[in-house]
Amino acid sequence: MSAVSIYAEASPNPESMKFVLNQQLLVDGVSVDYPSLEAAVNSPLAQELFGFDYVGRVFIAQNFVTVTKTHADLAWTQLIPELRQFLKSYVEAGGPLFTVDPAAEQKAAQAATAGDPTAQDGQTAQKIIDLLDNYVRPAVEQDGGNITFKSYHEGVVTVNLQGSCSGCPSATVTLKSGIENLLKRMVPEVQSVVAEGILV
Repeated sequence: MSAVSIYAEASPNPESMKFVLNQQLLVDGVSVDYPSLEAAVNSPLAQELFGFDYVGRVFIAQNFVTVTKTHADLAWTQLIPELRQFLKSYVEAGGPLFTVDPAAEQKAAQAATAGDPTAQDGQTAQKIIDLLDNYVRPAVEQDGGNITFKSYHEGVVTVNLQGSCSGCPSATVTLKSGIENLLKRMVPEVQSVVAEGILV
């Protein structure tokens, strides 16, 4: 394993910090969001991170890990060196990231929630997914989070916000003024966008 370098990057959510690695953790387009230790059953890396008493959420994507802290009064300046050193040591030592491939897990979950949409809804949903993947997700990943398509039904798009987005003060504004406007403009059938995963 080559030497791992990691830098920390602030996100729009003051409680979340993005740790960017020079190693690939997941294939592009696949990410995992663990809002609790119990949810992290598939990731030994996330379980280890939850061992730090100030870690409240862990999000893992292609080449970064976003950590959300539980205590607003703890300064990132104190926490970054410890987390960066832990991640560096863990990845360099070849520690296990996942027990089940998240890409396979994600496919199974999407198939389970897809249901049986009408052909028209299916075409509209595919347009929405393409727009989210090509225009929205790259920007959201820059901020240490992710957006995934959940469903489209009668003009309403439901998305899931993950990582730093889930508790971000500006998430609702971004959702309404950015994502909703884009989708309405590009897909006339869309009337509104709602999100799961926003913590207030």
